[in-house]
Amino acid sequence: LNKRKKTRKLRGHVSHGHGRIGKHRKHPGGRGNAGGQHHHRINWDKYHPGYFGKVGMRHFHLTKQKYWSPIINLDKVWSLVSDQTRETYKDQKDIAPVIDCVRAGYYKVLGKGNLPKQPVIVKAKFFSSEAQRKIRAVGGACVLVA
Repeated sequence: LNKRKKTRKLRGHVSHGHGRIGKHRKHPGGRGNAGGQHHHRINWDKYHPGYFGKVGMRHFHLTKQKYWSPIINLDKVWSLVSDQTRETYKDQKDIAPVIDCVRAGYYKVLGKGNLPKQPVIVKAKFFSSEAQRKIRAVGGACVLVA
């Protein structure tokens, strides 16, 4: 194991590879990230721009529940009800199935994907404009739930 170490070759050489003049001292530049705004500023500005300072507004007592809004895309909306339901309402023109996204744990409906050409009533707290457009395009309706 030790045969491979550089230490073995350096035995007998006075400064052990660290030079006579500069000398190997403990922490000549300070420990860790010291001097980022002082003697190491060039390195910090060059390789880590934007490391220092603040940005934005402070939000005291930030609680996450205010922003909690699980999403579902249109291509998955029909998976919230059974295939049997979809088949039942397929040929009926006067009534449409109701899909309650909030009951399934989704608050916001987004517009990715396509809907089958079949009217459907979708209930959710939020709809993206694209989702609304696609739901109405197949003859459905968007119902906002508190």
